[in-house]
Amino acid sequence: MKRTFLFLSLLPLLTSCSSDYDKEELKAENREDRVYRGLGKLMGDETFTFGGPKKKEDEETGLGVNSFLWRASLDTISFMPLVSADPFGGVIITDWYSPTATPDERFKMTIYILDRQLRSDGLRVSIFKQTRDKSAHWVDQAVDKKTTQDLENGILVRARQLRSRTGK
Repeated sequence: MKRTFLFLSLLPLLTSCSSDYDKEELKAENREDRVYRGLGKLMGDETFTFGGPKKKEDEETGLGVNSFLWRASLDTISFMPLVSADPFGGVIITDWYSPTATPDERFKMTIYILDRQLRSDGLRVSIFKQTRDKSAHWVDQAVDKKTTQDLENGILVRARQLRSRTGK
């Protein structure tokens, strides 16, 4: 009788210890999240997937984009003031910058890193230019496509230098 009473009195405590938290958490994740965490199926969609990221480069960066392109972009435009830098979305936005040689001219840039791989098509740069007119108002000007290409190429060269220094 005492055992039954003890068991029944402890039953609510024991059941409160169990939780469906892990099951709910797994339901909220998508398949890629489960595969990344090592919860792939033995014979399912991702056959024999038990580890994390498939590439070492993806594993070593906490960034959502290629770390070499990210660092090279920041290095290349380090002379300009930053407004925003989102390493997970891969967007770098600068504030307006006027070169000391031409104070009536100013530039602004937005850099998009589009891929986790170090590829030339994984980078897009937008440059905005304004000049001051006679009434001291800023007027938008067209930017030569070669300037944008030169900046993209400079970033890519710097990214390759950074990658070669790490031995990857």
